[in-house]
Amino acid sequence: MSPADRTFVIAEVGVNHNGSIELARKLVDKACLAGADAVKFQTFRAERLVSRSARKAQYQQRNATDADTQFEMLERLELSGDDHRTLLAHCRAASITFLSSPFDEQSADLLDDLGVTAFKIPSGELTNHALLRHVAEKGKPLIVSTGMSTLAEVTEAVEVIIAAGSRHLSLLHCVTEYPAPFADVNLRAMLTLRDAFGFPVGYSDHTPGIEIAVAAVALGASIIEKHFTLSRGMSGPDHRASLEPDELAEMVRAIRNVEQALGDGVKSPAPCEVKNIPIARKSVVAERDIAAGEALTRENVAIKRPGDGIQPRDLETVMGRSVAVDIKSGDVVTWEDLK
Repeated sequence: MSPADRTFVIAEVGVNHNGSIELARKLVDKACLAGADAVKFQTFRAERLVSRSARKAQYQQRNATDADTQFEMLERLELSGDDHRTLLAHCRAASITFLSSPFDEQSADLLDDLGVTAFKIPSGELTNHALLRHVAEKGKPLIVSTGMSTLAEVTEAVEVIIAAGSRHLSLLHCVTEYPAPFADVNLRAMLTLRDAFGFPVGYSDHTPGIEIAVAAVALGASIIEKHFTLSRGMSGPDHRASLEPDELAEMVRAIRNVEQALGDGVKSPAPCEVKNIPIARKSVVAERDIAAGEALTRENVAIKRPGDGIQPRDLETVMGRSVAVDIKSGDVVTWEDLK
């Protein structure tokens, strides 16, 4: 499998660090152990992201009960500039890619100054053309989530990004609900994005479990993003819709197995099955003793295993031909036996 065929797996911490740099470092370590290619955070300031009167989403109301408003919740989940530097250094030391989603231009500038290799655009910012333009002008690869959007809105976003000079772009299908119902996933929309724009596509998964992410790889996803946490029992908006470390590791293993299984698409015997061809297939076999000079007929031959003689597809070709040697009942008839 070439690097181009390898799915880029993003373990999304998001805000599952609960505002703790130590918890964030532990999550980086767990992502490494699970085999993820990247670990992703969120970069924002509550005062720039949300008004003080903004209400929480239903899933946030269910899962983050320690804050009355969205502003209060997000303020507790901010990471400082120093926190970002610490995490970036920790990721580099662990040989895992650090990614983060900026929610405003100043946050994008911070990430750029830190030297991130790519930007992840969250679904909620897809129609924020000013932010898209600002990030695209930095000339780094963009991974854009498309949750909650129509194809027309994605088209507008792609046009803004290209006009800003960026063509190193990947699009992620996404359903922005936590957890996302299986019936709402519409995984084939990922293929619609691929066909419509010609850029690499992937899937940002919010469903329970790992099977939909694995299915997306089988459909052709080049990127998979999945929330993870140390424990779904922790308090916070996204923990309950996240994988725990052992589940993240199982997802990565399943993805790597699927990648190998996809193959090159050429229909031919697999190397492992070549040895079984003469065992599982059949040949023309003498049904009774056949004397030299006697012709082969439907009465004196049969089709039986093993498959290392004249193949059944050639039965009509050899009917009526005489044999050059005596053939005992049960022996495979070979081309060398014929006159």
